[in-house]
Amino acid sequence: MKLGFIGTGALTSAIVVGLKSLDGDPVSVVLSPRNEEIAAKLASRYPNTRVAADNQEVLDDCDTVMLAVRPQDAHQVLPELKFRRDHHLISLIATLSHEEIAGLTAPASRVTKALPMPMIARRLGATIIYPPDPDVTALFGGLGKVIEVESSSEFDALSVVTATYATYFKYLDTIHRWLKAHDVPDTKGRDYIAALFTALGHAPETAPEADFTHLAQDYATRGGINEQVLKELTARNVFDALAESLDGVHRRISAVGAT
Repeated sequence: MKLGFIGTGALTSAIVVGLKSLDGDPVSVVLSPRNEEIAAKLASRYPNTRVAADNQEVLDDCDTVMLAVRPQDAHQVLPELKFRRDHHLISLIATLSHEEIAGLTAPASRVTKALPMPMIARRLGATIIYPPDPDVTALFGGLGKVIEVESSSEFDALSVVTATYATYFKYLDTIHRWLKAHDVPDTKGRDYIAALFTALGHAPETAPEADFTHLAQDYATRGGINEQVLKELTARNVFDALAESLDGVHRRISAVGAT
């Protein structure tokens, strides 16, 4: 398979790194020259990976192309290109709707939206795709879990979850800073937190019948320290504030997608 990329940023890099870690190196890659440093680094690191002279060359040389330009650049970059009807386009531009991408890339008739996460470089995490497409599912299936989405509204709602990455790491940073304030060496505290939360991340897989509320209850022993922190944060409306923030992101995504 020959796979092209229009736009060569951090997410493109993560996908290429993940694909090139697969046995047999099944994908030949053609990169956009946008962000020359990242493109040149990938081309020098991996076989069957080259940098095209421009975006149009990527389209001319590939049948399957990932659109990875920044949302604010899409309306300028995409209309300048000549797409073919037989192009299969995989849009990584989260805030542009399926219909909007299709309009910007006509006459290409096959457009799929996909939202992978940066950890796809290590073949971890999940990718949502809309509409369901067996080829896109197979492509991302080797890089982690794939969740096929049946509607644009469902895709938008799931996309909101990706707005919580920074908050998660700030949560861990708060714990880490607390440990340092209590004389725990920096590296030792970081290693402990990373190991602890990596293990906790596997809890839903080991107990697939339990929802997150029940997992919280299981870990909050009556009268214990987990119950204490959970009750105090709940009383301070921390989780209500989080839900309100998610509502705000959803309104933003839905409004952009509707334009």
